[in-house]
Amino acid sequence: MTTAKDLFIIAMDTRPEHAVGQGDLSLALAGAELVDLIGAGAVAVDGDRIVPGGPPMPGDRLLDEAAAVLTRQAPYEPIEDWLWRRGRDLAAVYQAALEEDGELTRKRSSRLSFGSERVEPVDTLGRRRAADRWAEKEPVLTALASVVGIDGGRTDGERGLDDEAVTTVLAAVHDAVMELEAVRQRRTIENAAFANIWRAP
Repeated sequence: MTTAKDLFIIAMDTRPEHAVGQGDLSLALAGAELVDLIGAGAVAVDGDRIVPGGPPMPGDRLLDEAAAVLTRQAPYEPIEDWLWRRGRDLAAVYQAALEEDGELTRKRSSRLSFGSERVEPVDTLGRRRAADRWAEKEPVLTALASVVGIDGGRTDGERGLDDEAVTTVLAAVHDAVMELEAVRQRRTIENAAFANIWRAP
């Protein structure tokens, strides 16, 4: 399992008070991929840009796909641009992959109307490993989960992050999620203003 897959499972498993937004999760998954690519030596970070490295390749299908679409010509791609480009609908991609791998299953919810289904993690070795990382408060997983609103009262997500490149990626993920939230709030305000125009006498 990769950090991105562990993050997705934790997002499905912890049932936070507020549901994790698909856009937020997609950006965090892209960041998780980048962290694993750094760990695998497939990329390095120079300032705010992603510099492709050489082998070894990660060996995970989705990480291989991520590595394959890296910008390989100078001046290379800024981390923030990567998060938005790679993160587009990435949560749906991970959900489909995890369902295909038997890590997630769909269950009908009697509490939801029209026979709606919800996705739940299956009790697999992958889920247990993700749960172990979460229970051990593994710094990268904890930090990424916190960015999307899953923290369970944890305050130590930033501790143990002694890799400057990883810290840079996590900061970029945080900024991207905050930017997405700002866009949502702006749209809400604009929609409310538009509705008020139509209701005006």
